Amino acid sequence: MGELLKVSDVELYYDHVYALKGVSLNVNEGETVALIGANGAGKSSILRAITGLKKVRSGEIHFQGHRIDGTRPDELVRMGIAMVPEGRRVFSYMTVRDNLMMGAFTRTDKAEIARTLDMVLGRFPRLKERYSQTAGTMSGGEQQMLVIGRALMAKPKLLLLDEPSLGVAPKLVQDIARSIVAINRDEKVSVLLVEQNSRMALRISQRAYALTTGKIALAGHSAELLGDDRVKKLYLGGEI
Repeated sequence: MGELLKVSDVELYYDHVYALKGVSLNVNEGETVALIGANGAGKSSILRAITGLKKVRSGEIHFQGHRIDGTRPDELVRMGIAMVPEGRRVFSYMTVRDNLMMGAFTRTDKAEIARTLDMVLGRFPRLKERYSQTAGTMSGGEQQMLVIGRALMAKPKLLLLDEPSLGVAPKLVQDIARSIVAINRDEKVSVLLVEQNSRMALRISQRAYALTTGKIALAGHSAELLGDDRVKKLYLGGEI
């Protein structure tokens, strides 16, 4: 298993307030890695640093051995990094089909794009049912499936997911969790998952980092962290 993503000693500020202070983490090929922590801990800031949406003050970020901090977001998509932002940003007045095809904007291989589309619709049957429906008329959970499917249309090596369970009905949270596991296992896509639902995140990842006020407080195998008393107290609301 080679190292896919490496974040080294990254510092990031909003104005003069630090959001990340000396954060280091890595994602290996084939892994799902979770970032857990309270609101404001810096989880989403890590994704913004990786995708270049926020410039880092210091430190370095490497993807497949190439330094990427400062790289334009569209170039990162071409390199194989796809981001699913918080808040289900669909193109509301476009159909499910057109939303999905927007995800393939960097690709020209029509036959392969068609194959990826079949895979996405197979992975998310609700999207197939609503293929010609406008995205804005779907439920929050269905829109979340759509933005994950749209990211997969770019055929990424690394999928960055920012709070996929936020505001989603509990039944659909389970469907989304299962889909993340299947995407990682079957499509061989590595996943970096930012999630406030720490219990779910730890159950579907192999490794995890727990953040507190811009720093990594704990790191380890997810199964071990799930049983760690400190994690239970800080992130899981008591006993599991």
